[in-house]
Amino acid sequence: MSLFEQIWFLLKKEFLLEWRQRYAVSGILLYVFSTVFIIYSAFVQVEARAWNTLFWMVMLFAAVNAITKSFQQENGNRQLYYYQLVSPNAVLFSKMIYNTLLLVVIGLLAFGSFSVLAGNPVRKLDLFLIAILLGSMGFSITFTFISALAAKANNNATLMAILSFPLILPIILTLVKVTADALLLIQDTGVQDDLYILIAIDMLLVGMGMVLFPFLWRD
Repeated sequence: MSLFEQIWFLLKKEFLLEWRQRYAVSGILLYVFSTVFIIYSAFVQVEARAWNTLFWMVMLFAAVNAITKSFQQENGNRQLYYYQLVSPNAVLFSKMIYNTLLLVVIGLLAFGSFSVLAGNPVRKLDLFLIAILLGSMGFSITFTFISALAAKANNNATLMAILSFPLILPIILTLVKVTADALLLIQDTGVQDDLYILIAIDMLLVGMGMVLFPFLWRD
């Protein structure tokens, strides 16, 4: 099979497993909706700057909960089976794509929940949706690769936290700046450059994963 056929095969496997184990996604959605409801109960009407910060806090913790399990559910026998059938990059890309799609759905649901319960201060909807897409990609790429490293270290949560922080920090800071412009909290004429920075960070992390993951997979 070609690389794209392998990725498609593994993507179907990811969706099938998630359909059989719906409690994982259900738990994440419960976390998102309950957190937004608690914010609504505490503040009723959230000021725009706090709204922006709280939204990305919810997205970040939802991403951690959703993606850290990526390689934890892959036991040694299954990994050996994949190793014989598909390339390591197909495994990595399939999980990154699946996690990105999952986070986009979570982001849209979180945005809808915030809009209904805590108000909707977004003034540039197209820019905000682009930020959700690029943020979901950044979170997915980063946490998927770090999850693979942690799985090889016996699911060491401390290692994952240490490695994730310096990688995720520039993504978070750039996303908050971009969405602040979407909420008209700032008038930043360089927002297009910030979007290019997010894309560059995502591509850099993908390239790093393509180089390092095959060595990690063969270990």
